[in-house]
Amino acid sequence: MSTGKARRTRYALRRPLRGELAELPLYEIDTSGHAELVTSLALVHPHGTCMSLANTGWPVPEESRDGWWSGLPYPLHDMRPQGYIGRQFARAEHRHLAVSANPEEWPDDDTLYVLSRSGSDVSGNLILGNSAFEHWQASKLAPGEPSKARVLGSNYARLAEQAIAAGVAGSSAAGEFPKFSALRELTGGATPHVLVKFSGADGSPAVRRWSDLLVCEHLALECAATLPGIEAANSRIVIHAGRTFLEVERFDRHGMFGRSRLSSLTSLNAALVGDGSTDWTRLATRFAAAGLLAPDDVDRIDHLWWFGRLIANADMHTGNLSFRPHAPLTLAPAYDLLPMLYAPLPGG
Repeated sequence: MSTGKARRTRYALRRPLRGELAELPLYEIDTSGHAELVTSLALVHPHGTCMSLANTGWPVPEESRDGWWSGLPYPLHDMRPQGYIGRQFARAEHRHLAVSANPEEWPDDDTLYVLSRSGSDVSGNLILGNSAFEHWQASKLAPGEPSKARVLGSNYARLAEQAIAAGVAGSSAAGEFPKFSALRELTGGATPHVLVKFSGADGSPAVRRWSDLLVCEHLALECAATLPGIEAANSRIVIHAGRTFLEVERFDRHGMFGRSRLSSLTSLNAALVGDGSTDWTRLATRFAAAGLLAPDDVDRIDHLWWFGRLIANADMHTGNLSFRPHAPLTLAPAYDLLPMLYAPLPGG
């Protein structure tokens, strides 16, 4: 295969993925729930991929403007199974997919294989591969039933027990809340899709502190939404069966089936700027200087950064700020804002 024009033309042999040489189609779901084939991905020898982002609206790094990538194209990075839910998925499905039970150990080819088979409900609005796309189509024909308000607490308690029973490493004691995804009926809500963090239920001092931090996160999101020009994820607190649940509406979902683009600062920085800093304000300034971000969004990020510092948020890494990746980028709603400085130490 070849791509590029004139002196930029490059040639490569295709590389199979689990014995298959066919390209993987990449679909995009819009806010109305309609799908469009936007591009396709091919693996190439000796490593890397070829996937053109021309005419997709995604910002393109100069070195990849002809479609060549040394690894995964950056729009796919945030689709990878990760965090608590990602480890749950890997633990449950690794034998069926013939991959490691730890998704952090997956090479790029394993990630592509998993996404192409099981990546129908990942962050953002992209679906890679026909198998995953067919699974998404099937889910539209038989969607899940959102929980009604009268049974919400008991349903959340059941889902929390299921998440714990999965035995996935990583918990609030290690600085990460256990969580699950769910559907809930909500009058006037933008979507029934929610992510739910939850505390333990034993009433110990450490569990009480984590419960307090979930309430603090809810309050911080409400306060952040009052900052100039800032949107924040909608959230609610549910208390049931000794647990505190923080329910956060997914802002990359619209209605039951609509979706929108989403890309973390981690992925965008690595692909487009390459600054080793984790300072949101510094990175936003770099993005603006490169013409990737409007000055108004730089000011909004500055407000969020200082708000986080003032509430003792000691966990403002680049995965906790995201954008809608158009040209230019636009800031996504704020999330994961809480005073992590006051989290219990590992072991309680």
